[in-house]
Parts: sequence; structure tokens; C-alpha cells
Amino acid sequence: MSTSSALELLPILLLLVRLLAGACLIHAVLTRQEIYWIVILALATFLGGFFAPIMALVYFFQTLLPWLRGRGRVAGQAVTRGVEAMKPLDTRIREAQARLAESDTLQHRADVAALQARAGRPDEAQATLQPLLQGVFADDPVVLLTSAELDLARGDAAAAEAKLSRVSLTSSAATRTQTLTLLAQAQAAQGKPDADATYREAMTGATTEEPRARYAAHLASQGRNEEARAVLDDMAKAEARATPLYRKQEREWFALAANLRKELR
Repeated sequence: MSTSSALELLPILLLLVRLLAGACLIHAVLTRQEIYWIVILALATFLGGFFAPIMALVYFFQTLLPWLRGRGRVAGQAVTRGVEAMKPLDTRIREAQARLAESDTLQHRADVAALQARAGRPDEAQATLQPLLQGVFADDPVVLLTSAELDLARGDAAAAEAKLSRVSLTSSAATRTQTLTLLAQAQAAQGKPDADATYREAMTGATTEEPRARYAAHLASQGRNEEARAVLDDMAKAEARATPLYRKQEREWFALAANLRKELR
């Protein structure tokens, strides 16, 4: 390429770099990057020059390009999940069973059990999990909690309580909340007076609204309507203060609370 041709292309290249800098500036502002990046990219966009466009290219390769790749992976995963969700449940169970037959891992076995449980086949789901309860994963919280939940669905509250007693409450706040909530349900199903105290313990430091919603339902089932209303009032206040994300995340339990309030009027 001749020198004159290169000089003719130079304004176009500079314009493209400034456009890139503008895109980087928008990204930096929206994602709340460090203020020095915003200043540099603003200079590159509006003033041009030599140093600022170079920094725009640095920002593009260092920050914007990895971000775009990550967004692409997330979008791909969302599409995959959407396609999976559209498949009939029986088809998904067969595919999960095929993966399990090919590679018998904790995740594959748990996936099959979860799908069987969703299909209303708790006996099959429990049979799928049974080998894990006798092997190296016998004390794994995920296995114990899943199996206990299946026991409750099958009406075997005593077996659920026995498994839940083996779960450590110090591993994580989420595990503690789930364990105590299931334990309270198992105790209530057996008519044990311990259920009240266990529900209240589950509500302390809970990572979800489930314990409060289930406790309110438990109180209402016993005719303790005033106590149930007090719990539901607390949930209403929590919903009013919650962020949109939290309300979406906990919509099942807020909906249960709304239905209980209607029933207790």
C-alpha cells in the first residue's frame, strides 16, 4: 500500500477508534468502572489524540471483550436451559438416565432423582438416591436433604427426621435454613411439639421466606390464627421492603402468604 493510500485511510481508522472508544465509554459508565477509565475514554471519544485511543484499545481487550464473551456464555446457557425446559418431563428423565448409565456421578444421580420427584414419582426418586446413602456420599448434605424431602413426599416423616439429624447446621446458612425447615415439617407431620421451636429456629437468620411461610401454614392448620397472622404480617413488611430481585426469588412463598391471609380473613 502506498503512503498516500495509507494517509487517506488514516481519518477512517481514527474515526473507528473513536467510535470504539465511545462504546467502551458507555460500557464503563453502565458497569461503574474506575473513574480514570471513564475520563480516559471520554478524552478518546471527544478529543481524539494519540494516547487516549491506545488506552481505548487496551480497555476493549482487557475489559469489554471478556465481558462480551461472558455475556455470550450466559446467553448460551439460558438458551440451553430454555430448550431443556420445553422437553417433556419423561424425555428429560430418559436423557438424564442415559447420562447416569454412562457416568454414575453424584450430580447425574441427583439430576435423575430431582426429575423423578418433579414427575410425582418419589418412590423412584428415592430408589435412585439410595446407592448414595450407602456410599461415600452418605453424609453429603445435598444427598441427605434431597432424600429427606422425598421421604416427606412419601409420607415417611420419621425417616426424614432421622436423615436430617445427620446434616451439619454449620456448613452454610442456606443448608441450615433448609435443614431446619424440613425438620420442622417432619416433626409437625408426626405431631411432635418440637415443631414450633424448630420453625422459629429456622426463621432466625433464614436465607429464604420459606420457613416463615410454612410456619404460618402450620399455625393456621392448628387453628392458631392470631399467631399465623402475626407471622404473615412480618412477611408482608419484608415483601414491601424487598428488592425486585428478592421478591422474584421468593415469589412462591410470598404467594403462599397472600393466599393464607385471604383464608384467615
